[in-house]
Amino acid sequence: MGTPRGKALVTGASSGIGRETARRLAQEGFQVIASARRKERLDELTKENQNIIPRPIDLSDSRQLEEFCQEISILSEPVSVLINNAGFAIRGAIEDVSLVSIRRLFEVNLFALIKITQACLPGMRRLRQGTIVNLSSVVGKFPYPTSGPYAATKHAVEAISDALRMEVHPFGIRVVTVRPGVIATEFNDTANQLTGDLLSRTDPDYKPVYQAYGTAMGKLFSNLVIPGPKIIADLILEAVLSDSPKAAYCAGPMVEEILGPRMKLDDDSFFQFMSEKTGLKDLKV
Repeated sequence: MGTPRGKALVTGASSGIGRETARRLAQEGFQVIASARRKERLDELTKENQNIIPRPIDLSDSRQLEEFCQEISILSEPVSVLINNAGFAIRGAIEDVSLVSIRRLFEVNLFALIKITQACLPGMRRLRQGTIVNLSSVVGKFPYPTSGPYAATKHAVEAISDALRMEVHPFGIRVVTVRPGVIATEFNDTANQLTGDLLSRTDPDYKPVYQAYGTAMGKLFSNLVIPGPKIIADLILEAVLSDSPKAAYCAGPMVEEILGPRMKLDDDSFFQFMSEKTGLKDLKV
């Protein structure tokens, strides 16, 4: 039985932004389908609030994803709020990241997002209402060095969101993009683990590039206070509960420092700006 608020689906709900968002939506009275790989984490969430329904799933497994989307499409009460939050990152210069790894990034960060959205849209169209929140990133508008593959998935999320926003507006469905800056979650630790020691396996040509970039980013982050996931969950809830949400929301470090200039500068000027910020402007190898 649904609650007065309706049914919500949050992907990547076992930690960080997804976990905090699932909690907040349940507290607001939504019945929340919380999906993620780690069942034990979802079970912990369920114990906190009876409005949370755990649904373990590995979004990189095409069979599991297909079954999950079939379940969503035949729910007696359609999903009216979809939070596409699941995602991960692998870092490295383009030459250092395997195509296999890049494909898996796109499978989870983009293709699963599209597939789940496609499963939820018919129900939202029947209701003539719904809210889809797609988690992008500040790198959805610009990449750092070594963030190319991950940033490419988020650039794609931005494009899908922008097109979808126009396509479903006539049905009363809102599409919102949320662009976090750097947030204190398990995301970065996981990215570091999946990436491994780049310096030990890269070509010697790239070592000065990685080292110069690493030094520059260390300086950039040295005085920053990194907020926790609540700051992004607040934005998501604001969008979901608003009568007229904005097309996009941003919060966290790097929003003003780099996303602001990206919106104002032409491509050549931004290249110069980023080359300086990342310590690579005067590097010659």
